[in-house]
Parts: sequence; C-alpha cells; structure tokens
Amino acid sequence: MQLKTKDFQSLFTDGLNGIAGLFEKNKFELRIAGGAVRDLLSGKRPEDVDFATTATPEEMKRMFQAAGVRLINNKGEQHGTITARLHDENFEVTTLRVDVQTDGRHAEVEFTTDWEKDAERRDLTINSMFLGLDGTLYDYFNGYEDLQNRKVRFVGSASLRIQEDYLRILRYFRFYGRVANEPGAHDPKTLEAIRENARGLASISGERIWVELKKMVTGNHAAHLLALLYELELAQYMGLPPEGNVEEMKQVWSCAQSLSPKPMTILSALFRRTDEVDKLDLRLRISKEEKTLGLFLVKHRRDLVKGQDEDDRLRPYTDFIIDSREVDIQSKVCELLKYQGEEKLLAEMTSWSIPRFPVSGHDLRKMGITSGKEIGTILQGLRDTWKKSRYQMDKEELLSTVHQS
Repeated sequence: MQLKTKDFQSLFTDGLNGIAGLFEKNKFELRIAGGAVRDLLSGKRPEDVDFATTATPEEMKRMFQAAGVRLINNKGEQHGTITARLHDENFEVTTLRVDVQTDGRHAEVEFTTDWEKDAERRDLTINSMFLGLDGTLYDYFNGYEDLQNRKVRFVGSASLRIQEDYLRILRYFRFYGRVANEPGAHDPKTLEAIRENARGLASISGERIWVELKKMVTGNHAAHLLALLYELELAQYMGLPPEGNVEEMKQVWSCAQSLSPKPMTILSALFRRTDEVDKLDLRLRISKEEKTLGLFLVKHRRDLVKGQDEDDRLRPYTDFIIDSREVDIQSKVCELLKYQGEEKLLAEMTSWSIPRFPVSGHDLRKMGITSGKEIGTILQGLRDTWKKSRYQMDKEELLSTVHQS
C-alpha cells in the first residue's frame, strides 16, 4: 500500500526534502521507521520522526559534511545514530542493524543493509514497519494488520524479544493501552512469556521503568494493566508494594480516569502506608514533586473529605489550604479530589483563588501590642474568625474585634 494522507505530506518540510535529496543523490535508502509509521497509519501526525538508512554512520558523516550539513549530539553513533540539523530541524537517522549480543539491558549491534533483519530486532509488530518517502509501506511481520485489528504482539518469539531487553515487558503493556480496544484481549502465550521473564525487570534501571510505568498509567485500561502487573508477579521488581491495594486502585481509577489524574495519583491507591512511597522512590528515583504528592495522598485521602454543609462542601479543603505551609498545596488538593472522584468539587477548586489573610503582626504592633507571644495568639484567633466568615472579613473588620476584646 501507499500512504498519501495529509499528515504524511505535512512531514515534507524544506529540511526533510533537503535530507532526502542527499540520500538519493548518494544512492542510499532512507525510510521513516518505527513509532512514526505506527502513528501515521493510525491517522495521527507523529510528534517525533525517526529515520532508518542503509548508509553507515561514517558514510552519513562524510555525506553530511560534504554538503555542509551540521551534525549534532552524536552520542548515539556507536549504535548507528547520526543527528543532522538542516533548516532549523533535527533529523535522527539510524543505520540498519542487528543485535549481535544482548544482556537484557544493552545490545552490541552490527550494521546491515537488510531491512527485514532490522525489523526483526524490534519489539512489537506495530513498531517494526517502515515507510518509504514515496509513501510505500514496508511491513515484514504483519504490523499493519495487527494495528487494524488492535492487537499487540511481539515480533517473532515473545521470550526472545523480552530477553533482549526486559523493559519490553512494560512497553508491551504501554502499547496495549494505546492500541487495544478491550482490556483483557491478551494472547495467553504472551502473558506466560512475560511471567516467566518477570525477574529480568530487576536488572532494569529505575528511571527507565518509571518512564514506561507513567505512560502506562495515563493510557487506556490502566487499572486492568496495573492489576495484571500483580497477577504476573512483576510488581515486586518495579518498586511497587508487594501487597498493593489493587481493589482501591481499581476504584480510584474508575472515579478519576476522566479527570486527567497524574500517574502518582493513581499509583498512590496501591500504597497502604507512607513508607511504601519511600520504597518506590528508592527503586525508581521519582522526582521530589512526585514523591511529595504520593505522601500527601496516602496521608490525607481519608482525613480530608468534603464537608456536610450543602452550600459549601469545598470548605474543609479550602480551610486546609489556608492553614497549610506546603508548597503547591492547591494542586495537591486538586489531585486528592480526583483520587476521591469529586468532579464537581474539583471544578470549584480549580477556579478558586487562595485569599490573602489581611492582617499582619505589623498591624497589631501599630495598635500598641508588643508581646510576640500575644501577637501570635491574636493572629491565630483572627485567622479562625476570618475562616468562619468564609474569608470575607477585611482588615478593618478583623482588627475591630481586637478592640472589642
């Protein structure tokens, strides 16, 4: 088949036309590779476009340098990747290759001119296709058919592909969430291969696992896929709590999925104690912001709930924010409301601006009150009075109550 969509045609900028012309002039093949092909066939314009070629890195460097094309960030050259910059665009081009030796994390590669061999070393059939610059699809493992049928399959043997890089276990789940229509339509043999190779995830860096896990949690079927991590005994190698609260996670996902929750908001439901957040951080090296959100949700998901006042059910949350000294507290409370499935209160909280307490210690000193302890006590009392007024009393009204006392 030949692809002729608007998304495909829109890729042909001055930069790409210039790069393509160089490869054609030097008689090297150049094709779009991997995820960009999958996206184009799915009717999406890819955010990133990678290219594959029959030219070796040395041949590409000579070709680009002779044409005056700038080369940048060529740290990937040992793996066959050269990045060229033309007309303010970067083009990442990788030589066709085969894996000579792998240890489940890294691979020693050998360059080739055989497109099918390069496709064979890729993880999933839907990621193993190439697209010629004339729109011709090159599909050696029925990836297009799988994409149309919403199937996620490994190229060839699932066990072999996984053993080449154990992170592919999580990539399978991530793409399942992007492609499959139904949550439970897995090939049993694929799941068995994943179970048998679960221990291999222990050798994968936490940072790589976290990238894939976050993408999986924010995709479709996230509750099903997280539960599957436990069923297949993967969680223990990923920093997730071995006895995670899967049922609460399913409930939170059901309530929050339409509210764009952060990954940690969903994952927090698995944690029964705050120390489990610490253990996740040790394994995956999550950001400080992600860790503090996880700790906040586990600590407050039960004790901070909507008020009984029909006219102001948001009040317990707003009072909490006013009293808190935590950084970015309002966004954390928004995530808590997502966790609790409080869609209406979330909308109110999103549009609510934190009011500024209008009285300071300086105001009290101007009134002749000099004791630091007394000032602190009065300020706290004024703050309570201000909260009871739903933050409506101004400075003069509040200070007038000091005179009365």
